[in-house]
Formats: sequence, C-alpha cells, structure tokens
Amino acid sequence: MGGYLLGIDYGTGGAKACITDTELNILAYAFREYPIIINKPGWSEHDPVLYWTLTCELVKECLQKACISPKEILGIGTSSALPCLVMVDQNHQPINLAYNLMDRRATKEVEWLQEKIGADRIFALTGNRLEDHPSIVNLLWEKNNRPESYRRIYKALTIDGFIRLKLTAQATTNYSNASFYGVAYDIVHKRFDHDLLAEIGIDPALLPDNYPCAAIIGTVTAKAAEETGLVPGIPVAAGQADACAGWVGGGAIQEGDMQMNLGTCGNFGVIHRDTDFIDTMIVCPYTVEPEHTYVTIPTTTTGGQLMRYLRDNFSALEKAMEKLTPSLNAYDYLNLEAERIPPGSEALIVLPYLMGERTPLWDVDARGVVFGLSLSHSKAHLIRAMMESVAYALYHSYMIIKAKGKKINYPIVLNEGGAKSRLWRRIITDVFDLPTVLVKQRAGAPYGDAILAGVATGIFPDYAIAKEKAEYIEEMEPLPENHERYMEFFALYLKLYQHLKEDFKELTKLRKKYFS
Repeated sequence: MGGYLLGIDYGTGGAKACITDTELNILAYAFREYPIIINKPGWSEHDPVLYWTLTCELVKECLQKACISPKEILGIGTSSALPCLVMVDQNHQPINLAYNLMDRRATKEVEWLQEKIGADRIFALTGNRLEDHPSIVNLLWEKNNRPESYRRIYKALTIDGFIRLKLTAQATTNYSNASFYGVAYDIVHKRFDHDLLAEIGIDPALLPDNYPCAAIIGTVTAKAAEETGLVPGIPVAAGQADACAGWVGGGAIQEGDMQMNLGTCGNFGVIHRDTDFIDTMIVCPYTVEPEHTYVTIPTTTTGGQLMRYLRDNFSALEKAMEKLTPSLNAYDYLNLEAERIPPGSEALIVLPYLMGERTPLWDVDARGVVFGLSLSHSKAHLIRAMMESVAYALYHSYMIIKAKGKKINYPIVLNEGGAKSRLWRRIITDVFDLPTVLVKQRAGAPYGDAILAGVATGIFPDYAIAKEKAEYIEEMEPLPENHERYMEFFALYLKLYQHLKEDFKELTKLRKKYFS
C-alpha cells in the first residue's frame, strides 16, 4: 500500500517528528530542542508559541528529507509529555507560558483540595495522587493568582492538544492524556465528573472533548496546511501520552510488557488490565485498547534531565568538543568520563530530586543532594553517581510494583533518551538485577505516533505490527557482584532521604522567605 504516516511528539526538552511508510520504515526524522524556563523556584515552563513554530519546521524538514509529496500523508498522530498545560483564548492563541511536568508551584491549591475534597476521594476517582500537580490543579492556581488571564481561557489543553487544535481547529484530548488532568477525571469511565468540577469551581467548558486514542478527531485545515507544508484534509488521530507512544513504538502491546525511558524524566511502564491501582504510582489508560487497558508508570522527575543539567552548566569543554567531532556529542563525552569510575562511584551518592520527586516519594520539597563528596572525587564521579541515582529511584518504585504482584514480562526493554548509553544500561541492569535489551530502532514516541495514525486510519487493523517490527539488541545480563555492591549503596540512598525529609521542608520555607 502506498502512502505515508506522520508522527509528532512533544517532550519536556524538545519536539520530534518522523515520517514512515505503511511498512513502518522510517523515511525521515527531525528534532528541535526548546528551552525550559525557570522564572521562579518550583516553576517550570515553555514558550507555547515555539510548539507550533517548531512543528512547522519539523514537518517541512521531514517532508524534504523523505522526498515525498504532502498529498501522500495518510494520517497524523501526536503525543506529549504529561502533565502539562497550554491555555488558549477564543482565537486559539496561548495565554501566558505553558506549564511542563516539572512545575510545582501550586502547593497551596494541593493543600486546599486535600482539605476540601480529600486525597482518598480523588485517588478513588482518578487512580492517581493529587501530588502530581495535574492540569486541573494548575488551572486552580491560575484562577487564584492570575484571575484576569484566567477569565480569558477558552480551553485548557495539553501540548499535543494545542497542536491538534492548530492542525484541525478542534479542542481535544484522549483517554491516555485525560487522566493527567486529574482531580475530577474518572479514569475507569473515561469522563470528567461535572459535580466535582462544580465543587472546586472549574467550568467543564474549559476542558476539551475526550476521545479514544485512535479516534479521528478532525482533519488538517487549509490554514494549518499552508503553515506546515501539508495539504488540507489529512486525518488526525486523538493522540496518546508520550511515554505510551514510545512504548508502542518499541513493541509493548501485551499485558505485562515493560519498557523504560531515560528522557527528561526517568520512567518505565508496566501494562495491565486490572484496576487495582497503586497509590504511590502514576497510571493512565494505555494506547492499545484504552477502554480496558492501563499502564502503571513509576517516574523520577529529573532522569535524563540530570545529564542535560550537567551538560548545560558544567560541560563547556564537552560542548566545544562536539563541534570538532561530529560523530560524538557532549553526552558521549560525559559517558566516556563516567566509564572510568567503578560501580558505587567510589562512595559518592546523589539524591536526584532537582525539581522535587514523584514516585514513590511524592515530595515537592525534595531537592538534589550530593553526599560523600571529597577531594578525591572528580566530575566523572558526579556523572556516574547521577546515573546511578536515577537507577536507584526507579528501582525503588520497581520493588513496590513487584511486591504488588503485577505481571511483568522480562527482559526490561530500554527505549528512549539516555537509554542509548551503554554505561547507563549496565548500571540499570546491575541495580535491578535483571536482564535488559535495547530497542534497535529508537525513533521513539513520534514513531509510536505514526503507528497510532496507521491504526486510526485503518491502514493497520491493530497494533500487532508494532510487535512484529520491534527488534531488540545488546542484551545484558546482571553482574551479581555489582548488584550486591549497589544494594549496599541503595540502602544508604533510602536512609539519606528519610534523614533529610524534614530538612527539605525547612529549606523550602527559607527559599520562599528570601527568594520568592
């Protein structure tokens, strides 16, 4: 069958797009990084205007690289990192900067909801904890702190919802993403609870229409076609969460399948059909049969972002070197430095909570800690210790899921972001004491979005082709001696947080007193 599929994904650190043919061969791929704006402690934002500007650039670049006519695009799929929030007015123009998933400003709103509605009632409805600061919490912050701009809001959208609005003029979300609105979203029945919305003072009209992931929600408008280089009339699917898109692209379509990403956040997902949700984890309906299938998603807030932090703030030499050696980038040099350091980083331990922590701690006040630093430690030690800290954070959540008895299929499949680092995969393999493999073709979430577009348009009868096309390479087996060593440091890692938990709260008070 002729024709092509377009997938577009929006992460916390940048946007990606790819074009495939109907055999899922990738013809073109493009990426654009965008800045993360930290204007105040606890805030984390993007310039929403860039989302559409970069979409137009990415689509045009992919069309050029693929050497195809836009008339041959058969469908479009989208995804984004969550929770996030893009507020638009009646003219579909953004209001204020957009929230990304690291934003933790709405602490008073969380406290108010806990008192007024109760954490247990919210978890029973949504399957998720209030502390993840979902989109409705941030809407309440806008209402309380910027009432004039709040009154201008026409729709509260995710990043990919904003892009679908620009593409089709339809304000939509999907079963996968809607759970990240939180608070009043009924995860089992896939609808917003209007009575609860009334209790907290949020107008349901602000929320987009909700669809199954593979529903066609509209087609590309003439205006969008002119700006992107596409043609009018291309069907657009309802979309999915970016993690789900990446895992679909990596062949995770069956109950028990487990895949891990090391993007801006570090996370992994375990697919299941039961509704016995774990109150220290994140859960959302999964792309494959989103009416009945879920994915539990343990997440450490700053996973791959730790490496970006090191690159941007402490790696001028590595960034300069990448201009001289096109085959190696700054991250490759950081990896080479860390490879010289033994497991355990010579007794250097990092708590990776640079923007608070999600699963399983749920502590907005937690911050990064470097413990055991001495004159014998170098930057290479810090790089490796940060990698190990992400593995510890994810392993902490894994132990809870494993104890809950969820079905898990092994090996662990590593997919996007920093997973391409052989060193980081070795660390994870040894910390988890489990075999791991790497997805060979790592176009990631936009590739999963192209698969979604193929299912939505009927080109693929189901998602089986994702499993057929997935190829896994570089299998690693854990080294028992490394695991034993890591478990000793992991035990201390856990104790450090408990020792510092109250001190983090004191630090927050001082930060607000002097620096807010």
